[in-house]
Amino acid sequence: MTRLTGSALRVTVFIGENDTWHHKPLYTEIVHRAHTAGLAGASVFRGIEGFGASSLIHTTRLLSLSEDLPVAIVIVDTEERVRDFLPQLDELVAEGLVILDDCEVIRYVGRTDGPRETDVKGKKSL
Repeated sequence: MTRLTGSALRVTVFIGENDTWHHKPLYTEIVHRAHTAGLAGASVFRGIEGFGASSLIHTTRLLSLSEDLPVAIVIVDTEERVRDFLPQLDELVAEGLVILDDCEVIRYVGRTDGPRETDVKGKKSL
């Protein structure tokens, strides 16, 4: 079932991997709130190196003193639904960066209960 196609708004939240909300990872709280709000989807990406307002470089390289790696949470939905969600980000993100981008969704396919269609080679199609 296609849920979202055409013009959309993408919000990307950049925070630190060690940022927390009530003793649990902040990225987890953001994803769970996006899910509760009924947004089309949210994904968390862990960076391998980066820096922010502190100007400290965070990296996965060995012998590094910093392990608070950058994390990006990406959420895409209609502009109205994303903008309705922004007050929750204001509440949660004390230190970080939130970016809004207009984007175009080519395809979003929700889960189905039945088997998925397969292409000619027998692989599952999206």
